Amino acid sequence: MTAASPTGRSFGEEGALLTYGSYLRLEQLLSQQVLESDPPAHDELLFITIHQVYELWFKLLLHELEEARDAMLDGRVWWASHLFNRVMVIERVLIEQVSVLETMTPQDFLQFRSVLAPASGFQSVQFRELEFLSGAKDPAFLERFRGLSDEERARLERRLAEPTIWHAFVAVLAARGLSAGDDAEILQSLLTIARDREQYGDLWVLAESLIDHDESAALWRSRHVMMVERQIGTKSGTGGSSGGPYLRRRLPLRYYPLLWELRDLL
Repeated sequence: MTAASPTGRSFGEEGALLTYGSYLRLEQLLSQQVLESDPPAHDELLFITIHQVYELWFKLLLHELEEARDAMLDGRVWWASHLFNRVMVIERVLIEQVSVLETMTPQDFLQFRSVLAPASGFQSVQFRELEFLSGAKDPAFLERFRGLSDEERARLERRLAEPTIWHAFVAVLAARGLSAGDDAEILQSLLTIARDREQYGDLWVLAESLIDHDESAALWRSRHVMMVERQIGTKSGTGGSSGGPYLRRRLPLRYYPLLWELRDLL
């Protein structure tokens, strides 16, 4: 005899109230890949799909990183570490996803690249939100953005005003009785954690989760610039930036420089 469901529901006998397609909004989702080229360029569908998928991953990353930050502020270190592990796995997918875009040759990209201007990946609001939330806040980006809606500008301004992941991590240190007044104190506290993992093992794991996130972002930026140079060399971007040279200037960016500096002192 089959045990009754705790909820009293019998799955499969719901009268088709919800389907796979309706739950995922597939009709709407699959209608969003609209080509601009005329006649249609074969690889434009690939180009649109990859970037839309990136934006979906960015949405999920923001969801997880916000929760990880809030968990640290609430003292739930174990939950933050769990979420950072998920973030790292997602970011590996983002890095590998570049390879799919590289199956498009420069010649095939040139068939439709001109119709993209002045649109540019530089205009990804969610990507900039990820950088701000992670700790790389730069108000100047709001002045350089073109075509921001009021809602998008409000989102970026909120990210500039709210605590970052690093702020939350420093709050965790302070809550555990470790000095966290300035960079020198924080660095000394990191040394204490690193040298006494018996007592501070959970904080060491959390610190390593942050550096995993930082490293993954750096690897993506490096992978991305190489893909751009493979496609267009040193041509200007469709949005007016210098393209590859601009992206290369951002390669040294680190979200958590003290965690990297710690390595010098161990």
